[in-house]
Amino acid sequence: MKILQHSTTEIMVVAAAREIADGEVVFAGTGLPILGAMLAQRMHAPNCDIVFEAGAVAPRMLHLPMSVGDSRTLFGAAQAAGLFDVFNYILQGGRVDVGFLGGAQIDRYGNLNSTALGPDYRHPKVRLPGSGGSADVSALSSRTVIIARHEKRRFPERVDYRTSPGWLVGGNSRERAGIPGGGPAAVVTTLGVIKYRPITREPYLASYHPGATPLNVKAETGFEIDCSEAVETSAPSNDELEILRRVVDPEGIFLRG
Repeated sequence: MKILQHSTTEIMVVAAAREIADGEVVFAGTGLPILGAMLAQRMHAPNCDIVFEAGAVAPRMLHLPMSVGDSRTLFGAAQAAGLFDVFNYILQGGRVDVGFLGGAQIDRYGNLNSTALGPDYRHPKVRLPGSGGSADVSALSSRTVIIARHEKRRFPERVDYRTSPGWLVGGNSRERAGIPGGGPAAVVTTLGVIKYRPITREPYLASYHPGATPLNVKAETGFEIDCSEAVETSAPSNDELEILRRVVDPEGIFLRG
């Protein structure tokens, strides 16, 4: 059997999908998180339920939605709710197992910045869109998965502004701060997958994508990261790629973006 070639975007989506277990509730945003959740639902996690910020709860989508407010998110849904219901009854109620996030900066302990770049908050170099619902998702999900382009400027030792809490300053600092959710479990990037030690919450490279190396990861990371245990990310299977290309995103809306 011929092994299909994959793109960086495709291996990121597959790696994200593999973070979802069957039966879990997934809070997914626009873009690659939707692709990952839909792929997981069609592969190894048919009983996972996707929740969208705009109000769709547990749909069985036939077509890829363009955004979290797209009417296609409502096909086969258990509930057509609203933002208030999703954030209060589902997220704050502790019912989200996996929340997908992104940001302009991700620091050593998985804290995210999507607010402002630069040392002066009132006079930033760049003013970003802000939290949206990401602070809530990062604080209240049982665990989070971050998706990001791996560039040194995006991975500083410390974020310029902490929009969404990760493991704060490591150790049990998140617990001491009274934040109930479980924190970041993985950061899926264009170069590999970063995870965190159970007690110290120090980051380590779990895997590097085919074509990348641990040296590439170190060079594009603004903090020290342990790469000693890293293995190559398992390439997407033909089945995963076929479903992703033919069923989930046949028009290449996000895969080619």
